[in-house]
Amino acid sequence: MVAREQFENDLNNIKEEIVALAKNTENALCEAVDALYNQDIKLANQIIDRDKEIDKQEHTINDKTILLIAKQQPVATDLRRLIIALRITTDLERMGDNAKNIAKSTIHLGENHRLTIHHEIKLMRDMAVEMIHTAMFAFQYEDISIAGKLSEMDDQVDKLYERIIHELLTETATNSEKIQFVMQMAFSARYIERFADHITNIGESILFLVKGESYKLN
Repeated sequence: MVAREQFENDLNNIKEEIVALAKNTENALCEAVDALYNQDIKLANQIIDRDKEIDKQEHTINDKTILLIAKQQPVATDLRRLIIALRITTDLERMGDNAKNIAKSTIHLGENHRLTIHHEIKLMRDMAVEMIHTAMFAFQYEDISIAGKLSEMDDQVDKLYERIIHELLTETATNSEKIQFVMQMAFSARYIERFADHITNIGESILFLVKGESYKLN
């Protein structure tokens, strides 16, 4: 009984660290988009530096999870919980990379470029943040009905991304001098779209955890 309680405590600690990692990736995305709109090179550099902490968190969670598998040799649902912890942690780290890439676009554009950032990139960011909250709620409570909602939410992000890209391409056609700027806008929108895709991966992981079968939300 004591061993079981210890396993549950260790597993809960891992889950709490995953939620904390998700919060850090959310903060990175929010700040990266803010830096993009505000031409804030200092903040962009800070986001890039802090991505090392996200990487460190990933390694720590993975090490603890692998150690718990080795010590306890869990089976069935318990083993799936730990495998899913590894998968979700990987997706969160990659989400942090996407936020870092937006910061790099900000640096590439530089300060005082006097160009207007597409207003719906911020809306894409807000949709992705809502997806993180939904995914983490589903993860904490192993709620597949909530996890299933991520598919529709991701579709909305994809539609907005397509609209932004269409408008950016139209702008390039009428003003070729802005092509480098438009490219960085397109890259930034793409990074958010990819960020959201990783959240749907988390939803798929939750469905696998509960049902023991693979599902596609993308």
